[in-house]
Amino acid sequence: MELVHAIVGVLGCVLILKFLLKNGNWWVYETKLGEKRYFLPPGDLGWPFIGNMWSFLRAFKSSDPDSFISSYVSRYGRTGIYKAFMFGNPSVIVTKPETCKRVLTDDEGFTTGWPRSAIELIGRNSFIDISYEEHKRLRRLTSASVNGYEALSLYMGYVEDNVKCYLEKWTEMGEIEFLTELRKLTFKIIMHIFLSSEKEQVMEALEKEYTTLNHGVRAMAINIPGFAYHKALKARKNLVASLQSVVDERRSRRSKTLTTENKDMMDALMDVEDENGRKLSDEEIIDILIMYLNAGHESSGHITMWTTILLQQHPEYLRKAKAEQEEIIRKRPQTQNKLTLKEIREMEYLSKVIDEALRLITFSLVVFREAKSDINISGYIIPKGWKVLVWFRSVHLDPEIYPNPMEFNPSRWDSSTHKAGEFLPFGAGSRLCPGNDLAKMEISIFLHYFLLHYELQQLNPGCPVRYLPHTRPTDNCLARIKKCS
Repeated sequence: MELVHAIVGVLGCVLILKFLLKNGNWWVYETKLGEKRYFLPPGDLGWPFIGNMWSFLRAFKSSDPDSFISSYVSRYGRTGIYKAFMFGNPSVIVTKPETCKRVLTDDEGFTTGWPRSAIELIGRNSFIDISYEEHKRLRRLTSASVNGYEALSLYMGYVEDNVKCYLEKWTEMGEIEFLTELRKLTFKIIMHIFLSSEKEQVMEALEKEYTTLNHGVRAMAINIPGFAYHKALKARKNLVASLQSVVDERRSRRSKTLTTENKDMMDALMDVEDENGRKLSDEEIIDILIMYLNAGHESSGHITMWTTILLQQHPEYLRKAKAEQEEIIRKRPQTQNKLTLKEIREMEYLSKVIDEALRLITFSLVVFREAKSDINISGYIIPKGWKVLVWFRSVHLDPEIYPNPMEFNPSRWDSSTHKAGEFLPFGAGSRLCPGNDLAKMEISIFLHYFLLHYELQQLNPGCPVRYLPHTRPTDNCLARIKKCS
């Protein structure tokens, strides 16, 4: 009899513990909302501390990353808005175009809401954590270096020369990790634009640190040796030390010259003043550079790789894209041997190919915002201080918007009239990615020369795909680059 009582007691304790664990976040975050908790979106906040992160990571480390959101849809219906506990915070996930657009463009209702762990890596003074007013001022200053006709014209020749040089070099290297080599190329370009630096050894060392840092941005914030976040913090420390030496050297050089002409973004950041005459500190300059250098080569490298792979997998689209590039060459004067911005803007089919790759791959699967006050969306309350995760991936792979969404089909853009919020590869609103024009120019120039003269031979075409921090083959696209006959 005593044994039965003991077993019943243990089972009772287990059930109570399970109840407390399953409802811990509910007690902490929902009960204090009072009547408002009845108007929260459907969903659950998971277990204490962990929340819904295990199911998120499990899905994105499997072959079916979209099973994470699918589980919400199957349990709570296609509401397009769900509560969850993500990256250490009570959150609301939005997955429909109208809601995503509302969150991204409403600067009165929402501010940036990146997790503290990501802010520690990218920098407290970077765009992901500064006020709207400061963001607007610094964006206006820095975006001039990477967007607009004048800036693109200034860097176009440099991009073109390096693309041609790297493609030729790769044909002589035999087996290469195509993604790794592309990231080196795009990193060299962004380093030139922002720091006028072309020292090969310095760039390779910095690029490796950036890779490690990027892997930790969307990992769980576990600062223990062996975990991605711990490695990323060490990488940031090394990056800050390297960039501090660059800042010191630049200040020393500027003190010895009379010129006031801005040569690159580093000069621009050193010269900017606010209305009170205050200049940016070294820490602020370094954080902004880390943000730009990280974002400025990751997306370009990954999307260039995927666009190349997808074209090779679909010969009919490759032939059509190649024919367009051959027509550009045929129409140009014999004295012209370089691309012009006008020619790039005439690459209508290639632009559709790139947009389709951006949609299908969705380089940034989510961005983070935070509600400044209680916000009502679609009849649900997003409480003040809760994070909002704008889930781009769900929008881009929605079969109601894009029939057969997992199919690579550039022709879907032939007569496309998508509404605002249905195509968000670079975000939207005031915090739209400032380097989107530069990224598309880089990708277009690379594909122009690749399509005309080269082909990709993947060594493991059936290689599994990894989805965090960004979608990529696990072998980084081991391949050979060969000249076309």
